[in-house]
Amino acid sequence: MSNPAQLSIWNLLLSSIADEMGIALWRTGHSPNIRERKDFSCALFDIEGGLVAQAAHIPVHLGAMPEAIKVISRLAPWDEGDIVILNDPYLGGTHLPDITLVSPVFSKGTMLGFVANRAHHADIGGMSAGSMPVASELYQEGLIIPPLRLYRKGVRNQEVLELLLRNVRTPNERIGDLEAQIGALAIGAKRLQDLVTKHAITKVDFWMSELKNYAERLTRSAISEIPDGIYEAVDHMEGKENVLLPICVKTTVKGDTITFDFTGTAKQQEASINAVAAVTRSAVLYCIRCLLPQDTPSNEGVSRPIETIIPEESLVNATAQHAVSAGNVETSQRITDVILRSLSIALPDIIPASSAGTMSNFTFGSASGNQPFAYYETIPGGSGGGPNSPGENGIQTHMTNTLNTPTEAIETEFPVRVRNFSVRSDSGGLGEQQGGNGLVREIEFLTNMVASIVGDRRKKGALGLGGGSDGIPAQNTYIDPNGEETELEGSVQLTVQKGDRLRIETPGGGGWGKKGGID
Repeated sequence: MSNPAQLSIWNLLLSSIADEMGIALWRTGHSPNIRERKDFSCALFDIEGGLVAQAAHIPVHLGAMPEAIKVISRLAPWDEGDIVILNDPYLGGTHLPDITLVSPVFSKGTMLGFVANRAHHADIGGMSAGSMPVASELYQEGLIIPPLRLYRKGVRNQEVLELLLRNVRTPNERIGDLEAQIGALAIGAKRLQDLVTKHAITKVDFWMSELKNYAERLTRSAISEIPDGIYEAVDHMEGKENVLLPICVKTTVKGDTITFDFTGTAKQQEASINAVAAVTRSAVLYCIRCLLPQDTPSNEGVSRPIETIIPEESLVNATAQHAVSAGNVETSQRITDVILRSLSIALPDIIPASSAGTMSNFTFGSASGNQPFAYYETIPGGSGGGPNSPGENGIQTHMTNTLNTPTEAIETEFPVRVRNFSVRSDSGGLGEQQGGNGLVREIEFLTNMVASIVGDRRKKGALGLGGGSDGIPAQNTYIDPNGEETELEGSVQLTVQKGDRLRIETPGGGGWGKKGGID
């Protein structure tokens, strides 16, 4: 067995490459979504495409990114200076606004591995500004980019770039964010090359392999502490006309292996709440990662003891060309909820109640006038109460890990006014440990534009656990210039005029345990 100290050192050496890539991307990004919210992820892969290290960025990005590395193998052989671009959810992506860049890394003619990053772009075209529309097919959601070389041997493919920029509302912002991603790749490549120069490629390869084996051992150890058995749970997504669509999981633990079977989940929909298989696997990996020691390396080894059964043509494994923009941000949260709920049967003293369960996606923008603009954010909710503590107020949970966009940044860059951004009192579920409260975000529009809200948990709140009550569901409200209010659906797209307002009240988390020992 490898020296534990050496394992720790090499884990830090490799993960620091992904961390530094992330810092570079954050510091150089142009859009508020990158530089304020940090809606991006960075990772390092070996020559076989196995995940070696990742920064603690966005779980739904990172669990799905290995699929992108597999898909781009069709473009091999590689040359130094190549950079691949893609966003196709059915060819290694998650949803269209997430643009992935991947670059092979070489040292003295020998390929070392890949560096990659994935960033959510505030607009990628499609039927509404922000590219998170209430859609029924993928083509409505934006420009679809299959794996293509954006750079070949260090030379940019200008035609590909021009095609991309011609199909978005904010081309200057897009090129700025893309260049930030490219710069982050260059830093990652340089750090990996430096590591090989200092330690030799054979040694780096050895420790990459050892770290994956170590992560596998830690994962098997954690799974073996879960009592053997079959644990089932179900939760729901909100479909059209308020139809509740089940997401089912049967979790089977046997020794040091675990299987998640999603048979029984609702069929794929003519709506954007479909998730591709890579997103579902991301949620599975995230839930298992939550059970591991904090310093466990985040690499391919974590996935080895896990089997995932995901029926085709379902909400958790949609087929092309179904819309998927909300599957990445909404359905991924419900998959997480239902997995954790199944595990709570076996681990009642560890697993918390459900958190908000929605990213409450909010976009607005306009392509008219001299300065087109597009804005995107996810609005936090409450986390679920747990066995040892109450839930947190207004926090991003589970498959999202972004920051809030500061009010000053929104009002400086966009023609809107933030009328309210506050904690939504008494929205968390009651219990021995109360669920965290959601937030209230109210925006006044200072010019005409198109706005969209894509969210769930509008009809049924986050589930309580162990006798705790459910959290209060979310609510969307349109307010006209006269102050008259109209309640909106969970997902809605509308044209707003100057003086109109939208108020989004996000869900609270579920409560945990019986308060005072009684129902």
